[in-house]
Amino acid sequence: MANLGKLTRRVFIALNIIAIVLFLLACANPYLHPGKWWFIALLGLIFPLLLLAIGCFFIVGLFFPAFRPWSLASLITLIIGWPGIHCFLALHPGKKFEIKKDPASLRLMTWNVRSFDETLTKRRGANGHKAKMLSFIDSLQPDVLCLQEFYQAGPPGNPFFNIDIVRDRLHMPYYYFSRDYIRADRLYEQGVVIFSRYPIVDSSMLRYSRPDGIRATESLLGVDIKVGDDTARIFTTHLQSVLFHNKDFHDIEIIKNVDDSILSATKSITRKLRYAFRHRGDQAQQVREQLDKCTIPGLICGDFNDVPNSYAYHTIRDDWQDAFLQKGFGIGRTYVHISPTLRIDYVLTNDGFEVLQCTRFVTPWSDHHPVVADLRLVRSQAAGRVK
Repeated sequence: MANLGKLTRRVFIALNIIAIVLFLLACANPYLHPGKWWFIALLGLIFPLLLLAIGCFFIVGLFFPAFRPWSLASLITLIIGWPGIHCFLALHPGKKFEIKKDPASLRLMTWNVRSFDETLTKRRGANGHKAKMLSFIDSLQPDVLCLQEFYQAGPPGNPFFNIDIVRDRLHMPYYYFSRDYIRADRLYEQGVVIFSRYPIVDSSMLRYSRPDGIRATESLLGVDIKVGDDTARIFTTHLQSVLFHNKDFHDIEIIKNVDDSILSATKSITRKLRYAFRHRGDQAQQVREQLDKCTIPGLICGDFNDVPNSYAYHTIRDDWQDAFLQKGFGIGRTYVHISPTLRIDYVLTNDGFEVLQCTRFVTPWSDHHPVVADLRLVRSQAAGRVK
């Protein structure tokens, strides 16, 4: 029994040390470009599991005197990792999102609509979800609507010419569309788009380089909108996707179930993740350069395809505020596959905006959930702001 006790203690200590080291490495992820430190970026994806492990070691140590010194080590690790925990978990419980909007606020909605699910469901012989999605958007009455993977087919008057449909049905007459992917006959277009109830007085577009020609990213769009006597700048983007297909999701299940083909599945998934990490890191730096030029009230939203503990998120956010962390509660999962902890869609603002409320709505129509934020322009703080 004595030998068993010693073995148990050694195993506990060894596992605790491993968990602490991996957790601290994951906490370093925001500061290391994933092009060089892709292994650390992978740890960022399992940050929630590492956090859970450290928490369990801390609690177990409290109840067993032999493990108590290691409980203290786990506590110190959690304190060191607090910035990573804080950006992962929003701590504002009990306040329900008010659907009725304050007339003095600006309501922004961002959503990766996955082509309104028109192409995927039609392949299976079902109807798309566009009507339901548009009805849901209309029920929230956003002033600015930013959509990723926005799809339309021409010519005007076609039931899939979605720009006119959104403008007419949602009463948002102003828009800017990136048209990142266009068929040669121009019957098909896809990209990111910004719709607005307020006049667009200026616009910009940054197309990310695609040296290998792989289709998996959409541009950074920026528009200046006139809100009364004020002007605000709205950015939206869709960063590099991992390009998972049905086979890749099957490979993930193989890894979860520890099947015999786990090695081959792991190599395939890791290769795609490394590729996406590297490109998102470069794209995030380009986005940050554009945000640094913003000297008026500004925000960026969209599908960053990366978690809050990532280099991409921290590079883009910098000293801006995360609307969900300001007013939301919980993890705020926005992507429906793979893991229940993936928050990859964001609304970030500079100090020209005050965040009044923010939430994500769970919907069944896309592989992403929409994020909605009510904001108030704060002219006194934004005026003359230069970085």
